[in-house]
Amino acid sequence: MTSSDIHSAEHGAVHDDVRDFYRQAARTGAAELAGDERWGASRYDGDTLAQVPSAAADLSMGCGNPHEMVDLKPGETVLDLGSGGGLDVIVSAKRVGPTGKAFGIDFLDEMLDIARANAAEAGITNVEFLPGMIESIPLPDASVDVVISNCVINLAPDKAPVFAEIARVLRPGGRVAISDVVADDDPDKVADPATDRAQWADCGAGALQHSAYLRLLTEAGLAEPSIQYTHDTGPGFHGAIVRARRP
Repeated sequence: MTSSDIHSAEHGAVHDDVRDFYRQAARTGAAELAGDERWGASRYDGDTLAQVPSAAADLSMGCGNPHEMVDLKPGETVLDLGSGGGLDVIVSAKRVGPTGKAFGIDFLDEMLDIARANAAEAGITNVEFLPGMIESIPLPDASVDVVISNCVINLAPDKAPVFAEIARVLRPGGRVAISDVVADDDPDKVADPATDRAQWADCGAGALQHSAYLRLLTEAGLAEPSIQYTHDTGPGFHGAIVRARRP
């Protein structure tokens, strides 16, 4: 077995662990996050949550609110990476209006079914939930205006392809608003799928360090990357809003 094969196997194992974790969440909900202001829908205001079915909010396993840092405009196309129960897609669809559209991508059929049901309950028709991986987005080049995500990028074992895909699907001038967990810079704590698998699905072990996050965004061709911490999620880890744009 080559080093490339080992690398691929490690990443595949992480994907399997994350898939199992969130498949269980789709079945049982995220009640354990209720009341914990670091996670779930606690970062959304009451007016926003009143616009979405309670099932969408109850299933939120995010670490922030990407809508805090992006001004969606009527007619825009929005893409949510790792859309889960559909909370951020439904909010986006309402903000871009009937002339716009919101896509959600998830790798779990169970989550896609729940999200579609939640959108139908909300009376939203300008949405589409697609099966797929965030490392290989099933949309054409330059097809969306805004990419959002909520505590999903850190789950990817290899982030560079994710950022490359974000840059690919964004139109020129398109914006990125990602809520994610970001780690303090520490050369002794670099995430490694081979050793950190057990904690990867908990949104900690796979978190990029601050400087690495900015570097990977830049290497993907995205401009003006910035990270704004919103709250602490654990020692050396922060909930953050990550922004960038496609030139």
